[in-house]
Amino acid sequence: MVNRVTLIGNLGKDIELKELESGSLLGRVSLATHDNFKDRRGEWQEKTEWHEIVFWEAIARRAEKQLKKGSLVFVEGKLIHRNYKDADGQERRISEVRANYFRRLDRSEGAMQEKDPSVDS
Repeated sequence: MVNRVTLIGNLGKDIELKELESGSLLGRVSLATHDNFKDRRGEWQEKTEWHEIVFWEAIARRAEKQLKKGSLVFVEGKLIHRNYKDADGQERRISEVRANYFRRLDRSEGAMQEKDPSVDS
């Protein structure tokens, strides 16, 4: 069985890092992908989908250093679903991509040298 997600898109914000009580480091960010298609009238439309991406530990630190809002990024990981209770005590379900690999595809001003993405900083 395979659970593999591959996305290329732009970050909607800077990565938010959070250290959990357990000491684990968690990074979260939203990634936008775009789909272009012709509607019934033959006019081009663009649909944007937002994906919640989660990074853990060393990959979270590296992502926080290398990625910023608007960055074009290749992300690979697996789809996870989890349940939680919101502030009002309501049960919620969320789907996320747990990233195990990423690569920045664009260059920023004063761009850093491209690092081997398999090596954590």
